[in-house]
Amino acid sequence: MTDSTISHDKLARRGLLFILSSPSGAGKTTISRMLLGADEEIKLSVSATTRPPRAGEIDGVHYYFVDDAEFDRMVEEDDFYEWAPVFGHRYGTPKGRIRGALKEGQDFLFDIDWQGTQQLYQKDQQDVVRVFILPPSIAELERRLRSRGTDADDVIAARMERARAEISHWDAYDYVVINENVNACFAKVREILDAERMKRQRQTGLIPFVRELMN
Repeated sequence: MTDSTISHDKLARRGLLFILSSPSGAGKTTISRMLLGADEEIKLSVSATTRPPRAGEIDGVHYYFVDDAEFDRMVEEDDFYEWAPVFGHRYGTPKGRIRGALKEGQDFLFDIDWQGTQQLYQKDQQDVVRVFILPPSIAELERRLRSRGTDADDVIAARMERARAEISHWDAYDYVVINENVNACFAKVREILDAERMKRQRQTGLIPFVRELMN
């Protein structure tokens, strides 16, 4: 290995906001867990929420737990990339805790739907990478939902209707991957992440490195 190769491996880069979206049952959560387990340079984005902590949940690890007044203040000060009400509570992605880490090269993983993706992209286009995961067929998606054995028929029907609505937004993403096989799908997602990390505009250490080459 040459000295130049060693230097290149250590070049500073800006982190990215890596979004994985999919309809329920298409594999988003599974791929997210695999990615977090395999890649030390990316971590799951921690949301702020007005929901009280459940047993075993740690503030700053699972969520940032805030009261309604604090959440209102953060909304007023535009301190969220995106936020939304969910089952009577509010959840949001704080800007301040992420922007500093991005400059240091930290990547963040977001497991969010297309609406959250739109909000995040509108706030920070340069750092966002959007990946949408599709099932191989609508019949296979329904089979996966039913195989969980946790939902009644009416719930399955509602999930399928929502899935079709979510799939209609596939063209709002930078990359679309079909999850026919979870390991193959995961490999493609990792390739996307690796390629995005190498983009010239994220390689902040390239300017001094090239200047040194030219001197």
